[in-house]
Amino acid sequence: MTELLLSVHVLAAILAIGPIAVAASLFPRHARQPGPTGAAALLHRICGGYAVAAVTVPVFGFATALHMGVLTDAWLLVSIVLTALAAAVLGLLVVPGQRRVMASVEAVAGGGAADPGAAAVNGRLAMATGLFNLLWAVVVVLMIVRPGSTTGA
Repeated sequence: MTELLLSVHVLAAILAIGPIAVAASLFPRHARQPGPTGAAALLHRICGGYAVAAVTVPVFGFATALHMGVLTDAWLLVSIVLTALAAAVLGLLVVPGQRRVMASVEAVAGGGAADPGAAAVNGRLAMATGLFNLLWAVVVVLMIVRPGSTTGA
């Protein structure tokens, strides 16, 4: 059973979080392109849609940890905190930032005035995306190295 839970957990991480990491990283560059860009809109939809699917990652992670008896191990608790932080960065900074940039792009395309703060938002968005990706990279390393684990690495 552990193998099945762990397999679903890892597959969900690859198939759900991987596309978010790539799409969020590409978004700021495509949003800076002059004129309306379908690519930016698509990348924004990928981030929002896959964020919903990414909920399966911690769900199966908890199930796996419970089945393995490692739910109180320090490496796992740190991973849980970092995962929560990554989710907060995605939900509170990345997706809303993309939404604001898209609204500015659409306003300009419709003949309206550009949001003067859109460039700053896009810069902060790129930084938040980098933080999101860094948090996930650290979680992946913790999942592999498992410092202090008694279950073997």
